[in-house]
Amino acid sequence: MTRNVIVTGAAQGIGFAIAEAFDKEQDRVFIFDMSKNKAEEAAQALDQGYDYAVDVTNESQVEKAIQEIIKTYGPIDVLVNNAGIQYIAAVEDFPIEKWNQVINVIQTGTFLMTKHVLANMKQQQKGRIVTISSAHGETADPYKSAYVASKFAQIGFTKSVALETVDQGITANAVLPGPVRTSLIENQLANLASQDHSTEQEAMEQHITGKMPMNRLLEPNEISDTVVFLASEKASAITGETISVSGGMNA
Repeated sequence: MTRNVIVTGAAQGIGFAIAEAFDKEQDRVFIFDMSKNKAEEAAQALDQGYDYAVDVTNESQVEKAIQEIIKTYGPIDVLVNNAGIQYIAAVEDFPIEKWNQVINVIQTGTFLMTKHVLANMKQQQKGRIVTISSAHGETADPYKSAYVASKFAQIGFTKSVALETVDQGITANAVLPGPVRTSLIENQLANLASQDHSTEQEAMEQHITGKMPMNRLLEPNEISDTVVFLASEKASAITGETISVSGGMNA
């Protein structure tokens, strides 16, 4: 049976790997991304991909897109909250506009997307909500205060949603990736090195791979496989949980 799956921040990185994985399951995959061009390109790479230019911090855009999908394609079966951004700075140097941006995309975006799929899922008495938090949702790191705070918050929010929907056929879980081979990791190395007055290789070992027993970057599909499982009937008794896919960081 073909499901309707929304993945936010799905034009690249972990989000696109998740979209690809659901596409291989023969689901309809709705790519939500701020960039219309990137969303279109990602959707065209899938068998059943549909692009939506959506700012997840904008409630009217979120609600409009979700209602359009429901009207055209039917109920939302799966929501994957993946959209996220990063900013590197010491707390005393952290610009308030960057703090607000990170909090809004990760925390508020997760809230708004979840808020506007829940009524439809409750009506159907079924649904899967998977939120991509982070190993930093349980373990802090210097210079990433807004990101860490947001990832901790996503876990608490997920547990609240799970309790509110536990008797309505809906599950809500959080996946906690470790460092994954994406542009998000690559783009922060220079900033981390600058903060530490070190090389990028030293920053990688100090802040990223050096903290995980596997001592390597994870591949995006190692995250997407877990998401697909949590969205399946095989995971029907799993809700309110945090599933670490971190190479042992949370061991």
